[in-house]
Amino acid sequence: MCVVGARPNFMKMAPILRALAAHRPPLPSMLVHTGQHYDQGMSHQLFEDLGLPTPDLNLEVGSGSHAVQTAEVMRRFEPALDDHKPACVLVVGDVNSTLACTLVAVKKNVPVVHVEAGLRSHDRKMPEEINRILTDQVADRLYTTERSALENLVREGVAAERVCFVGNVMIDSLLSSRPHAKPTAQTLRFHGIDPSLILHEKGYGLVTLHRPSNVDDADTLRRLLGILSEVAQSLPLVFALHPRTRHNMDRFGLMDRVDARRVLLLPPQGYLEMLGLMRDATLVLTDSGGLQEETTALGVPCLTLRESTERPITAEQGSNTLVGCDGQAIRSAVADILRGAGKCGRMPELWDGQAAHRIAADLWRWLAAGAR
Repeated sequence: MCVVGARPNFMKMAPILRALAAHRPPLPSMLVHTGQHYDQGMSHQLFEDLGLPTPDLNLEVGSGSHAVQTAEVMRRFEPALDDHKPACVLVVGDVNSTLACTLVAVKKNVPVVHVEAGLRSHDRKMPEEINRILTDQVADRLYTTERSALENLVREGVAAERVCFVGNVMIDSLLSSRPHAKPTAQTLRFHGIDPSLILHEKGYGLVTLHRPSNVDDADTLRRLLGILSEVAQSLPLVFALHPRTRHNMDRFGLMDRVDARRVLLLPPQGYLEMLGLMRDATLVLTDSGGLQEETTALGVPCLTLRESTERPITAEQGSNTLVGCDGQAIRSAVADILRGAGKCGRMPELWDGQAAHRIAADLWRWLAAGAR
């Protein structure tokens, strides 16, 4: 039983489902969508972009506080587990659905497989960090994207024999989808924007913001929007607005803090549109963990507006630089990139598009051996 709940899960699950079906012998699977994703219309588009099958079951949980959402996923997932009696439950990433379904499964004595285990920001104020730590503590098989994850898990008391380094399934999706990425000009025209506004010698910067620490506090969001407006004077920006960010900009009266001539605001984008925007960008400014990985794979300089990252390999080997919310650090890093001194990095170990096949092969052996 494979569980997805929100946008980051979809990119990770698509190659896994294909690999399970392609394995010889095949590993039968059913896809459960908890419905945690904020926009069901966008969720449908992402499924199409990634070639994900229609979920066998949609729990239709919807949004809510962390407590309400986690509890509702658990309440609705338990009957599904009882009805289908899977050999194991496979969860990905660190969203609320990941932890909620894990808790239900382990209390029912159903083995749990966690894909993307062992990543740590060491910032327990992040809800995702709590989800990661708790899921890893009770999961039975843990698949990691980078070698440092094993050190984190062993330090927390997880037995090394439960862990398998397979690479990054997010990059499986990126590499297979890159030839189909939507050209930036096409995406802009679709939204009524003249591509000539940004497609010139310097190019453009792509922006995403959604973390509560950046967008839920009026002063922090006001300061960040001011910094982005300053950056936009030397490099036009395309800002794909998360619903949470747009809501807070409206709520705090901050929509006029961005120069509409230099910062082009877009609604949430599909996977192929976002992939094209990243691929064609001069740089990316983000607080997203997934974009740190994707920009590393694309060799696009990434400035992460956070003080820590749970994906250190993107900064150590890839194109990512942590700049926090410090205006001077952000402006300096942008200037470095524009004069050709930005980080391009290199592709990390096992980010080769075959991670899902390694998972399927190991999962088959593990299940055949008794799954404990």
